[in-house]
Amino acid sequence: MANHIFILAAVMMIAGVFGGLINYYQMNQNGDDPASLPRCIVIGIGSAFLVPVVLNLVNSDLILEIQGDPSRLLIYTGYCLIAAIASRMVVSSTGDRILREANMTRMQSDSIQHDLRMLQEELLPLIETETEHDAQDGNAGPMHLEAELDVTSSKVLKTLGCGRFIFRSMAGLCVEAATDESTMAKTLNVLVAKDLAGKISGKKGIRWFLTEKGRRTMDVMI
Repeated sequence: MANHIFILAAVMMIAGVFGGLINYYQMNQNGDDPASLPRCIVIGIGSAFLVPVVLNLVNSDLILEIQGDPSRLLIYTGYCLIAAIASRMVVSSTGDRILREANMTRMQSDSIQHDLRMLQEELLPLIETETEHDAQDGNAGPMHLEAELDVTSSKVLKTLGCGRFIFRSMAGLCVEAATDESTMAKTLNVLVAKDLAGKISGKKGIRWFLTEKGRRTMDVMI
């Protein structure tokens, strides 16, 4: 009986090593991972030693039949070799799953960073508007009308500051100011050049807002 168990253990060991070598060469391992070959062999041996457990679960008498018919040992060897080779599927699927999860996590991280940048760009004008400046700030003093705004620019400036939204769309400004889009675009560019207005690009497109300098100018005009 002891010799029988020793023979089965030797068969499982040899089949595990051979199956690990097959997995190593099938997976096209490179030299960058020196532990890849030992890992394949260890996994193959471990899988081969699980064959008796599987046979017991399916109520197979193959191990006992080997004592009466040595030719059955070849079938047992085949089972062990199949188990050792099949272990590659577990290793490969686990590695692929980890790689997919890592790529998905990186994509989600990039998306979150992009959303945070967009949110920061949208909040900066609001923070600037609600922040008190020092008296030494060159833009903190009263805004004189030396900028010589024309009627259209003054109207658009008031439209930017009098609406209930901080960030205004081109269509909304055109409707409120009763101005065509071409004129509105030129006027907004003039206001941006004079630092009286600004624009940001968000998820819903380009939006225009009133700067702190533009707000003080509008207060003087009113």
